[in-house]
Amino acid sequence: MRLGSRDSARASSPARPLPAGEAYGRPDASAPASGPTGADARPIRELTESEFFERYNTDRFTASILANRMQYIVKHMSTVLLTTSFSMILREWYDFAATISGPPQLNYPMSTGSDSLSIFMFTMADGVRNIVEEFGPENIRPGDVLIANDPYRIGLHVNDVCFIRPVFYRGELVSFVTIRAHQLDMGGIVAGGFSGSKHNVYETGLVIPPILLYRDDQPQRPTFNLIFDNARFGDLLLPDMKSLYQSLLLGERLLMESIDRYEIDAFLGAIRYCCDVSGDAMRAAIREKIPDGVYEGEDALDCDGDSEDRECRLKVKITKVDDRMEFDFSGTSRQAATSINCGPLDVKAAVGVALKMAIEQKTPLSSGCFRTIDIVLPPGTFVSATPPLGPIFMYWEASFVVVSAIYRALADALGEDAVGPDFGSMMVHNGSGQWPDGTPWLSVSTCGGEHGPWGATRAGDGDSYTVNHTGNNLDPATEAIEGSIPVVVMRKEYVTDSGGPGRHRGGAAVMRDTLWLAEGGHNLTSLHAKTPAGIGVNGGGDGTSQACWLFPAQAADLKRSAADLIANEDAIYARSEPIAGMLDPDSKQLDPHGRYFYFGSRPVWQLGRGCALRFRTGGGGGWGDPLERDPEMVRRDVRDEYVSIAGARRDYGVIIRGDPVRHPEKLEIDLAATQALRWEMKAARGG
Repeated sequence: MRLGSRDSARASSPARPLPAGEAYGRPDASAPASGPTGADARPIRELTESEFFERYNTDRFTASILANRMQYIVKHMSTVLLTTSFSMILREWYDFAATISGPPQLNYPMSTGSDSLSIFMFTMADGVRNIVEEFGPENIRPGDVLIANDPYRIGLHVNDVCFIRPVFYRGELVSFVTIRAHQLDMGGIVAGGFSGSKHNVYETGLVIPPILLYRDDQPQRPTFNLIFDNARFGDLLLPDMKSLYQSLLLGERLLMESIDRYEIDAFLGAIRYCCDVSGDAMRAAIREKIPDGVYEGEDALDCDGDSEDRECRLKVKITKVDDRMEFDFSGTSRQAATSINCGPLDVKAAVGVALKMAIEQKTPLSSGCFRTIDIVLPPGTFVSATPPLGPIFMYWEASFVVVSAIYRALADALGEDAVGPDFGSMMVHNGSGQWPDGTPWLSVSTCGGEHGPWGATRAGDGDSYTVNHTGNNLDPATEAIEGSIPVVVMRKEYVTDSGGPGRHRGGAAVMRDTLWLAEGGHNLTSLHAKTPAGIGVNGGGDGTSQACWLFPAQAADLKRSAADLIANEDAIYARSEPIAGMLDPDSKQLDPHGRYFYFGSRPVWQLGRGCALRFRTGGGGGWGDPLERDPEMVRRDVRDEYVSIAGARRDYGVIIRGDPVRHPEKLEIDLAATQALRWEMKAARGG
């Protein structure tokens, strides 16, 4: 299958497996491309005023005003949802994105996205197009809201439902305002859905094809019944859906006001202008920042949810010529037997995220970013899974691997501009149980679902706590977590000596301890523990790997020995039950040469009251030679406990004297000893 380079691509029907060689996602040849082609592909900045007006039916000033106006609209749509939704996944996580797309006659270009999940926005253009085309644009009328959630049609997973509001102006369909929003539960065999052990699409939850949620602004009872007869937690889903509807109405009203003020020709011109701006920027970045050539990279998930021996390895071959790039994923492992797969649109989104992160950060996301990018993707791999036996749910884990493999492939070509992957896996946790009065509680990626560090870059040290590269959402407050589910967050801190050494240091790993106050079933998915995800670039070292431990109530006995957990003594691990990671089998501490502990050894981990979980993310990779790091920066790292005194000596050749715990401001650098040690270390490696 090949994903075309036009602004949007039409996905084939997901109802059947695709035979090898069949085109998948090929754009409709009869539909006009939204971006300029051939002689008309001159960058915007080279256009005269008259040429600009001829291309966009408006002047530069008005196009800029409308572009900013559309940004204002999606931000207001997002604010409505953040302030009125009921579920924690929307109001605390920002697990949604709002976008604006052009009409069918322009081939559905996505001009504008909100400041949230990038992988949501980069799948939205195709998602809107595929939903509307399947429903039939001729069947849409004012007052409609369309929905769908099929991962094979629109990307992501079934909980990420796409809500589309058509915008009509003087009787003509001129645009769409859209929100893709995570719904707390969409049925399936696991409450909340987050589990890597589901074996087919029927276990992942309710699949909704393109159907009406509202017609003539009236809720469609059959659709609501379909959802609430299959999903849990309807008391949260219903008000969330009402909030989504109101947010779409706001977006429609603001868009209509803009068209009224500037007229329809200028509005449609501004849609194309937004896409051309990002298209021009991406084309120039590809041409100028990556040398022509062929580059290859690999990365892998440790296993799937069914077998610890089934590694999922991704291969990418990148061919770059002038301003065009082809990403060929041939040779990638077959689809997994469980729901750790992702789909082709998720791969396309991950490619877009990787390129935006590595070479072009100045312009907003739009569908124009993909104009000179082609993706070759054999059907039936773990990043192009097909139904029914290629279930998709933990899609972001597989798409992390796509980003990581691209970074690895381009590391040498980018040189000082190289970017290392982030912490690699969210180690997603899903827990559920009942409160004493019998009402259910559900924890979805709030304790587990970890955020962590990024790698260092030429600009400086890696951030030690942020979301992964394909996300851009929020981190729930500890108070909000503890107020919603029966848990106490006991620790959330950085891990000393976990970031990859470098002239710029990788971000530090994050460790979180949670004490559970009620019985419950817990699903944990840790997919990148065998090797570090945060690799070093441009001479930097790798970060440490991730791991997860369970402390049974009788082992932890937290009433008596909570101080042990807080103090993080090494001996505490011997009392743990490892869940995931490369660990010493006796001490149960992190050991890259130890035994692999497989998260899927139990489909569900039953925890009693008083049990505790410890999650430790991977560390970020370093950038540049660590022996070139300023000794004063190393001293500050020791003071701040990012690096130990032993680590300063071992990894950076810097000798620090003093006590970083009792007297952190009295640490001193032994410059003479440091100079001698660095000379010795450089000589030992022949440089």
